[in-house]
Amino acid sequence: MATEDTTTNNRVIITVLGSDRPGIVAAVTGALADGQANILDISQTILQGTFTMTMLVELLGGSESFSAIKDKLDALQEQLGVQITMQREDVFRFMYRL
Repeated sequence: MATEDTTTNNRVIITVLGSDRPGIVAAVTGALADGQANILDISQTILQGTFTMTMLVELLGGSESFSAIKDKLDALQEQLGVQITMQREDVFRFMYRL
């Protein structure tokens, strides 16, 4: 059984923001599936034509998968015309702690 530290080290927060259009969810989740990532939680909404999505993702391929998936998402944001950010969960939690 994995410890909480090990599990947290393999998890990232991904956010997507931009004008709504067909194919955003399919493209992002496809890139994650190609990178052997598991989506643990996902939330999305469209507010007056603005698409937002937040995901908690577990990276199954180790530390190399972070860079590989980040590169894929960086290229994808150019193709889709959206902003995609990816942060390790522990960094995200540290930055936004109360």
